[in-house]
Amino acid sequence: MRFPIASDYTKYINYLSNSYCDARGILGCHAMKHEAPVPQLCTKFHRASELIGRRWTGAVIFVLLKQRCRFATLRDAIPGITDRMLSERLQELEQEGLLERTVLPQTPVRVEYSLTKKGKALAAAMDAISGWAEKYIDAAPAPRPKASRR
Repeated sequence: MRFPIASDYTKYINYLSNSYCDARGILGCHAMKHEAPVPQLCTKFHRASELIGRRWTGAVIFVLLKQRCRFATLRDAIPGITDRMLSERLQELEQEGLLERTVLPQTPVRVEYSLTKKGKALAAAMDAISGWAEKYIDAAPAPRPKASRR
């Protein structure tokens, strides 16, 4: 008498258990541990959300969707942003091809920033975020809980 190989037996039992669970529409059958597949994060989506989700970047894009601006106009339009942070965000957006820096040969030299076609393509996403914010975000920031002293 020949006994089946253990791995073949295991495969057969798994087949029977899966067939039993599938035939009855049972998900997560206790006889077998079924694990849901791990969702995969799209690398392009992740990269885009990291870029746009950086602090101040959304505000810069929001203002530039309205009009082309000089540095000081952008700084004045975005409360709390520092010159250094605004400069970094403008450089990042320019490197990603979302923003165009135009130097106008005047005295003094005038620099204006505007969105490229790629940057303007974010208008629908920014409108969606604006609509969501109108619906779900309070105008005043939520009070921060006081830190307890021990």
